[in-house]
Parts: sequence; structure tokens; C-alpha cells
Amino acid sequence: MGNKGKQRSGNQRRQVIFLFLLPLLCGALSKQIRYSIPEEMDRSSVVWNLAEDLGLHVRDLLTRNLRVSAEKQYLTVNMENGKVLVSDRIDRESPCPKNPLCVVPLEIVAENPLNVSQVNVIIEDINDNPPHFPQNSIVLQINELAIPGTRFGLESTIHADIGLNSLQSHQLSYSEHFSLMVEGKTEGKNSPELVLEKPLDREQQSSHLLVLTAVDGADPVRTETQIRIKVTDANNNPPVFNQDVYKVSLRENSPSGTFVLKVKATDQDEGISAGITYSFKTLDIGNMSVLDHQSGEIKSKDPIDFEISSSYTISIEEDVGSIGTECKIILEILDENDNGPEVVFTSVSSSITEVAEPGAVIALFETHDKDSGENGEVTCLIKERAPLRIGSSANNYYKLVADGALDREQTPEYTVTIADTDRGKQLLSSSRSVTLHISDVNDNTPVFHQASYVIHVAENNPPGASIAQVSASDPDLESNGHVSYSILAGDLEPRPLPSYVSVSAQSGVVFAQRAFDHEQLRAFELTLQARDHGSPALSANVSLRVLLGDRNDNAPRVLYPALGPDGSALFDTVPRAAQPGYLVTKVVAVDADSGHNAWLSYHVLQASEPGLFSAGLRTGEVRTARALGDRDAARQRLLVAVRDGGQPPLSATATLLLVFADSLQEALPDLSDHSEPTDPQAELRFYLVVALALVSVLFLLVVILAIALSLRRSSSLATWCCFQQGFLPTTTRALCLIPTI
Repeated sequence: MGNKGKQRSGNQRRQVIFLFLLPLLCGALSKQIRYSIPEEMDRSSVVWNLAEDLGLHVRDLLTRNLRVSAEKQYLTVNMENGKVLVSDRIDRESPCPKNPLCVVPLEIVAENPLNVSQVNVIIEDINDNPPHFPQNSIVLQINELAIPGTRFGLESTIHADIGLNSLQSHQLSYSEHFSLMVEGKTEGKNSPELVLEKPLDREQQSSHLLVLTAVDGADPVRTETQIRIKVTDANNNPPVFNQDVYKVSLRENSPSGTFVLKVKATDQDEGISAGITYSFKTLDIGNMSVLDHQSGEIKSKDPIDFEISSSYTISIEEDVGSIGTECKIILEILDENDNGPEVVFTSVSSSITEVAEPGAVIALFETHDKDSGENGEVTCLIKERAPLRIGSSANNYYKLVADGALDREQTPEYTVTIADTDRGKQLLSSSRSVTLHISDVNDNTPVFHQASYVIHVAENNPPGASIAQVSASDPDLESNGHVSYSILAGDLEPRPLPSYVSVSAQSGVVFAQRAFDHEQLRAFELTLQARDHGSPALSANVSLRVLLGDRNDNAPRVLYPALGPDGSALFDTVPRAAQPGYLVTKVVAVDADSGHNAWLSYHVLQASEPGLFSAGLRTGEVRTARALGDRDAARQRLLVAVRDGGQPPLSATATLLLVFADSLQEALPDLSDHSEPTDPQAELRFYLVVALALVSVLFLLVVILAIALSLRRSSSLATWCCFQQGFLPTTTRALCLIPTI
């Protein structure tokens, strides 16, 4: 334990070997970084400063989730300072029990984006294991007739450390009869042999006690065991094996009772001295095989696992009376494809953008197969059709990388199944699935539902009313797919655009800011824009053409005949001999509306002589309908109505003053007499008043007559009237006189 403490104190002197150092941010490294650290370091000990070695800023460690990925988590990264710390006990003998060079592969993984760096950590051995004897004491029986130079094999000494820390030598306590010889090392074992130097005499000394000491390299550390030698009586001929070393192979997982080997030894003695008994000298194989002590036949007891050990060295000893000898059996275990491959995902990128370039690392996984040779060689493939491929990394590590466009709008997530198969005669396979979520980027421009919009709006619309709605969609998510609308341009210049129309940024509804007048503006065109909220923002434009429809809001306007300066109608002359169809004049009118609203019709509304004139329905031409009669007045007043075709129709009137005369001099007297034209409405009112007065007078007469008739029927009416004359009013007295008269 003293050596162990000194080795730990030497942690400050650990050496860091850089075979190749590239920036971690460049992606998965093809070269590797190598560090060297001693085993048995205290937990939380600083191994190296990863952030400093790789040139990373400490503030980026947390966002990039920098970590160490390995089959067993010996090390971890301190996110506060970027230092790599020991998180678990590192025992070199655990991952590398027999390898002189213990290399533990690690993956330094950083996310956002996913980058992988290969790191090999060499675990240096310290002297933390003492030599080990299989037994605490060794008992040997040696015949007194044994010849000097005879060797007696001892069980191998086991030492888990390597190099200078491993077993260096054996020491034997002093004895004049025995010395120690070491042949060599086999698989970490050191096999010493006891050599007889001087003949034994049982009668002088029947037993010998020796101390065997195993010494390793550091400090050093010693381990002792006792050898007790019993000197037996004479047996002249020792047994002899047919071979000193047997080599045999056995397939792993062979069923119990499978024949392995039969050893054979012979003895030239006779009788009891010629009897041979076989037994295992080593104990580690005794649990896996059965030895027939009489025949020397060895059979398997339990299935042997190649993955535990690929070979065994067995020592068989035989006893004939008190003389024994031994042989060695080298048993090679043949690997069978009995272990299926296994896929383990060590890292999956938390942010996979849909614009990831081909070759971008998305996930990291490793494969395990405990078999060896072709049985342990693994091939991987992706079962599903996906824009992904598998790239080799290092050792049994693989990268899942992008191999095409990742369009989130088409496939928001991929469930990827990695199938791995070994190359054994009987193929074994396994699979592991992982779900990859594709994150959205603003890669889609808003799209309007129509290539262009054409709407019809009737004039005189109420201000603030909605006149249209445009709509655009964006398949991106959240702010990348949230669309706002605005008016980009219009052809209303020099009119101010905001005073005419506006658009709701959220709904795309277009509002009229004023009442439109078809007579001033027939149509206008707007350019609307739909813009998302991504970064950078994307936009699309669409044209909206607004056609203003006409309403019948303008009455016809008479252009001819025009009124005089004082507002009176002008006179036209008509020859007295005008025949039917003679063109007298033409009423000309216009309507500011359009379409049916401006379709004018002409009608004779009022005439001094009905039937004398007619008006063209569409032309407005006033013609004579018949010849002038003797009873017809020379002066004629004609009222022509002009109506449009709207609903409801609007109208205007034109007054024509016509004089039948053959010359202007003949028409002048008529013109002077009627310089002040009468108002037809005033004449109508006069006639109504006269009629009302006549009706009132007639009603009063009827009342008076009815009263007179009633008084006449009454015989006492006259007497009563006379009696009361002095008291009645003057009107009543007059009524009383009527019957008397």
C-alpha cells in the first residue's frame, strides 16, 4: 500500500501526450488525441483541462453540452471550468486484464452542432497488486531415491500488474538439498520449479520446510508461501507421460461431457508401484472439466466461454506410489458466434436543423460484439429510407450523418432503425431505433392563395367598411410561419394612399378609408405584401385590383335648350305650315353615371295642346305630331322630362316655349305678351282655391235650406219666434221671419 500511495502522489507528474490536436469545433476528428494517466486516481482529481487544450471558451461549455462518452464513465467534464475529472475508480486491471498497453477509447462530444473528437486515454499501471500464490502452502512428496537435477513444478505465481510492477523474481530460503529455477512467464503467470541438488535420505531427515518468496518491481512488494516436502520411501521408476506438452482445441459452449483429451503415462515398475492415478495440479480448470483419475480422460463439465478466456494451460500430475510426474495441456478455446451485436447510441444531437448540410453529424453510436474474428465483425445499415447515412468513426464507433435535404415541412421527424449484423456463419443481428426531431428554420416564403385578386366595390360605400381579404400561408412553425400583411404600393398617386385604403396586418382584410366616387375614380391597383416573422424575414407580393361599380347617384343634366340669363326659357319658332314629323328642336341631356344609370329616355310630360308634339324616346328630338289647327293657340308651352335607367330612376325637365309663326316679326307680339311665363303650379293652386270656396258656399246653402224646412213643419214655430224676438240675436230673428215671408 506504500507503493500505491507514492503512485497517487505522483499524479501531479502525470504526462499528457498529444499525438494530434485539432479544434473540436471543426467536426468529428479523423486524428486522435491521446492522454496518459495513472490508475487508482482519487475521485474528482483533475486529469486535464479540456477547454484549455481545445481552445474553447468556458461560456460555451454549457450551451454545447460538452461531455465524455465511453462504455464506462470513468471521467466527466466540469462545466464550470472545462476540466476533466475522475468520476469513478480507474483500475487498469479491470478493462485491460492481460494487455501490457491499456488504452481506453473515449469520445469528446459537443452539441449544437454535434461534433465528435476521438480521445485515447492510456491507463498507466501502478504497483497496486501484490504477487499471488494459488495456495497458502505447498506440499510435495519426493522419493528418497530421486536423482539430483530432478525438477518439481510449483503452481504459477499470479500478478495482475505489468512491466516493472509485475512479478520480477522468486526467492527460495536456503537449503542444501534444493534450489529454484524459473522457466518463464505464461499469460501473466510465473512458473517456478524446485530442483533437487543433493540426494535425500528419509532416515536422516523425513521432511523439509522451505519458504518461497515472490518479489515484484516497485519498492518491492513481497509475498511468501511455505513449501513442505515429505521424503517418501524408495520407488525406483517414476511414471512417464507420452508427451510433456499436449495441445488441444475445444469449441466454446460445447455440451457437458464433450471429450477433450486423454493423457497417457507408463511406469516400468510392477505391482503397486506401477499403479497410476491422474489429477489436476491447477485448480482454475477443475470447475470446467472432469478428469477420470484412472484413465486420464478429460471431458467438459460446464460450457466454456471464449469471451472469458481464449486458452487455458492445465497441469496434470500422476502418482505411482510415492513418485509423481506431470505434463502440461494447452487448451485453446475456439470462438463460436454466440453473442449478437449490440447498438448503443452515445449521443444524439438535440438540435437538427432542416438546413443541415450533407455530412453534418446527427448522432453517434457504437456497436459491441463479444465474439472475435469474423464473429465479432459488425456491419451496420439503416432500415428506413431517409436522407441519412452511416459514417465510420473509430474503433467500433459510427456517425449518423445527413446525406440529403432534411425538409421539416415534408417530414418533421425521422424514426431511424440501425440494424447491425455480424459476419459469423450463423448471422446474428440486432437493431436499435432512435427518433430524430427536425427543427424548423425560416426557409419557406409566404404563398398567397391566389396569384392575383380582382374585386368589385360599389361606389358610395361607407367609410371603414371591408372591401376585400387576402390570405397567405407559410408552412414554417411559430414565428417563422406567422404572416403579417401590409400595403406596399398603389397607383393612386398623387392621391395619398392611406386616405383611401388600409389593410389589417393580422387578418389581411382590406378596408376602405373613404367613400369612393365612380365618376372620379373608376379603378385602382394595390400591391400587398405578406411577410413572416422569421430571421431573416421572407416575403411575397400580390396585386389587388379594385373595380369601382357605378350607382345611380347623378340625375340627368339638360344641356339644351339652355335657360336665358335671367333663368327663363328661350322661345323657338315653328312654321305654321309645319307638317307632322317636322323637327322642332332637340333636347340634349347628359348623365355622369355609366351603364344603365346613364341610359336616358325622353318623355313629353306636359303640353298646352296634348297630342300636338312628340319626343323621341332615345334621341330627345321634339317633332310635330299633327298639323297646327285653327283652334290651336299660336303660343305653345311644352315640358319634356329626361329620365335615366337607374333604380330608382332620376330625372330632369326641360321647358320649351314654342311660337307658331312664319317670321320673327310675326312672332314678336306673342313673345312680348308672354315675356313673363306663367307658372303652371301657381295656376293649379288657384283653381284648387276657387273649387274649395264653391264647395263651402254650397254646403252653407244646404244647411240653411234644411233648417227652413224644419221650421215650416212646426205650427208653433212662428208664435215662439215672435215671443222670443226681443231676446234672440239678430241672426236668429231673421231666421224666424223666413216662414212669415
